[in-house]
This record gives sequence, structure tokens and C-alpha cells, in this order.
Amino acid sequence: MPEQWQICFDDGHQQRYLPDRQAVLRYVLAIGPKAGSKRFEVFTETAPVMLSDGTPGGRAFALTEVIDLARPGETERLRAELAALDSKPDSSADGPALTGQPQGGRT
Repeated sequence: MPEQWQICFDDGHQQRYLPDRQAVLRYVLAIGPKAGSKRFEVFTETAPVMLSDGTPGGRAFALTEVIDLARPGETERLRAELAALDSKPDSSADGPALTGQPQGGRT
């Protein structure tokens, strides 16, 4: 299964599953100004949870980063990182670009 990224925001009331780092940055930059909270928790998919009988029990995510758009310079830092990722010739190998509605919804 390809690695996915998850972001949680609006004090945990909203979550989205995105295919790669570029999609995360695009989403945060687009939604951030309109979101109820400027804090976004970013998680990456880890090894699946294993049940006691050894079978896979589901997906697991680990906190990777906290993006706080209220922090001075944070928006500029994200834009610079996204520009650097977009300029890499092999950046499409990280996964498809964010083209439509992300998966997920209200929790």
C-alpha cells in the first residue's frame, strides 16, 4: 500500500488523507486562511497494526509535524518548500498531485 499523509485541523474536527507532501502543503496553503484554527497536525502512515493472531488490523499513522500558520513566517516557509518540491524533476514519483477533493471528512 502506498504511503499516505493525514492532516487534522479545526481542533481535530476535520481530517484529510492526502497522497504526498506536496498535496499536504497545497491543501494547508489553500485551506489555512479559511480554517477555524491555524494549527494543522501532519501524520504519515506507518506499519499496519498487527492483531494478536498476527493478522493486519488496520492502518496506523504517526505525528510527523505541526504546522501553525499563526507562527510568523510559516506561510512563506511552506510556499518555499512547495516551490522546491515542484521544481524537482522526479517530484511526480512521490504520488499523484492533488487534483480533486481529498479523502476524509468530519470526524
